[in-house]
Formats: sequence, structure tokens, C-alpha cells
Amino acid sequence: MALTRLSGLRPLLCQSLVRQVRSPLVATSRVRAPLLCPSTTCYPPCTRLYATKKAKGALDHIVVTTQDGKFPLNQLGQVSMKSPQLIMVNMSSFPEATAAATHALRQSSMNLNPEVDGMIIKVPVPKVTREHRENLAKLAKQFGNKAKDSLRKVRSNAVTQVKKTKEGHSEDTIRLVEKQIQQMADNIAEDIDKQLAAKTKELLG
Repeated sequence: MALTRLSGLRPLLCQSLVRQVRSPLVATSRVRAPLLCPSTTCYPPCTRLYATKKAKGALDHIVVTTQDGKFPLNQLGQVSMKSPQLIMVNMSSFPEATAAATHALRQSSMNLNPEVDGMIIKVPVPKVTREHRENLAKLAKQFGNKAKDSLRKVRSNAVTQVKKTKEGHSEDTIRLVEKQIQQMADNIAEDIDKQLAAKTKELLG
């Protein structure tokens, strides 16, 4: 009975993890949460760091700051590959955001030098040097650390919610649920480490 009532926290925990744990290390990675979410797989919003593969997806994480708020670049413009050396961003849907999008690309720490041609932003794909790969590996590590920070906050909030519902439940039940929360957090932290190791290997060999 107690576990049934406390199980209502499970969807909330999964939603919190999906919303707050940002791990943009590997585009195809999946984070699973087997204990608290037996019928749900949690997928953090993952994006691919610009490296050696599809450059088009490399711009998915670019956030553009406009007068109306912050928006992902791919919601304001149509991103396409003109060639392996050139990415095109068509801003015809939101031409007023062209300058802001260009600024966001320049400030993205991706060594990009976009050029504006009317409502088209041309983004030459820089040569991937060893130094650039090393910088990306450092960036990946920063993303991993931020993901773990967010994960710790989610775990702490979940434990707090459990303690708020402990009235009428045994201490053993409360400890069991807290143990499940910790196990879930440990599993995701381990997956973040695996993603980081895979991305570092991809970048540095």
C-alpha cells in the first residue's frame, strides 16, 4: 500500500531527469532508469558535439538570444549541408533573428566564422585540428560535470519528496524508496561517464 502511494513519484522523477540532466555528449546515447521507471526509458536531450561526423547536427545545441527570448537555432532557421565544408542556415522564416543567430554561432566556442548573405548564414566547417579536438574533449568533460551536478539536484529533490510523504509509512519503506532513488542516480552517473569516455575516445583516439 505504501509503495503504491510512493510509486506516484516515479513518473515525476523520470520527467525531472529528462528535463534537468543535460548530457550533450553522444547524439545516439540513451540513459536508462530501470528501478524507479520499470516501463519508462529516460532520454536526456542529447546533441552531438562538433567533431568529425555529421556537421549539420553539430549546430542543434546553439541557443540564440532574441528580444522574444532564447530559442534553439534549428527552430529559427533551416540548417542544411551545402557541402562537407559548408553549413547553410536559412533564416527566411525569422529574418529579424539573423544577426542574433550569427552572434550565437560566433560565440559558440566551436571556432566558427559565419558569413551573412541576405537571409542565409554560411558557416564554413573549420578543419578539425588536434588542438580543436582537445578543446572539444575539454568541453565534453564540462558538459559531463554539469550533467552530474543536475543529477545530484534531482536526486536531492526526489529524496526530499519521499520524506514529505513518509507519514503513515514504515521506515523500511522509506529507506527502500530512497535506495531505489540512489541506485537510479548511480546508474545514470555511470552512463554519463561512459558517454564521456566514448566521446573523448572519438575525439582523441
